[in-house]
Amino acid sequence: MDPRLRDLLVRGDGLVTRRDVMRVAPWWTVQTARRADRLVRLLPGVYGDAALIRDTDADLPPLARVEPEVARRAALAYADGRAALSRLTALDVWGLRRQPPGEPVYLDLPRGSGLRDRPHLLVRRRSGFAIAPPQVVTRGGLPVTRLDRALVDCWPLLPMVDRPGLLIRAVNDRLTTPQRLVTALAEVPRMSDRAALRALLDRLAAGCRSPLEIWGHDHVFTGPGMPTFTRQARVRVGARTIYLDMFAEAERVDIELDGATSHGDPTEREIDLHRHALLATVGILVVRFTHRRLLAKPAQVRQETLAILATRPRYPMIK
Repeated sequence: MDPRLRDLLVRGDGLVTRRDVMRVAPWWTVQTARRADRLVRLLPGVYGDAALIRDTDADLPPLARVEPEVARRAALAYADGRAALSRLTALDVWGLRRQPPGEPVYLDLPRGSGLRDRPHLLVRRRSGFAIAPPQVVTRGGLPVTRLDRALVDCWPLLPMVDRPGLLIRAVNDRLTTPQRLVTALAEVPRMSDRAALRALLDRLAAGCRSPLEIWGHDHVFTGPGMPTFTRQARVRVGARTIYLDMFAEAERVDIELDGATSHGDPTEREIDLHRHALLATVGILVVRFTHRRLLAKPAQVRQETLAILATRPRYPMIK
């Protein structure tokens, strides 16, 4: 391989563009390297060291045969500063969902850009889109659409079973907020299953932080006789801050919902008991309902909750 071409590949971590080559060497150096199977054309004007090829299936497009990180850098080199990683690719960059083999690289770019789809690369043109904050941020050295917009954009692309969990995780990990997601949804007036996404965002805005809490909100803990619970209520007990799943403040009752795999560890059970004792010192009663009971006997859980609340004196609001 021509040493000038080799130097460009080293500096580009295995990638080189036609423009870069033409600045330092004649074009025949690329043609010679390709004929010798030392260089592979990944996209128009973008080439990679043949050693980057990992998948031996020659029927796949070259961009699908390299590692995802290489494919993304190649796609961005093809866009030449005019695009950002988006949608399912953005979720991978944000660390929320790994793209499985076979999924293409997604790019967003401003309307009017001349780029088009290529094998294993899907581009989308957006009006008013700019490759700059706040619409685009940099993660790991790569331009990527902001997370709230990426989550909204991916809603129709994801399997239905995976959709709520990703948004819940993003909110729980403080990567975004329900309010930001609502704002992002307003930017996309037309999308499939928009009503379902809006309903989920309403539950997140109300403080629900798990699928079980959402189910309980919809089927058990709202309606006649139920107080307006404060979800994820922050309570100080001495020097400790404790967050309560669903807090009926006037009655000082904390409703905790156990997930399907909760309390398999005796150490975790001991921590919970200590937490309950601390809350009791400030007059807060903790009531726990298991995942199994909540789903199998919602009417019974509702009746028990109302009975417990009815027996409690009403306290002044906690400051």
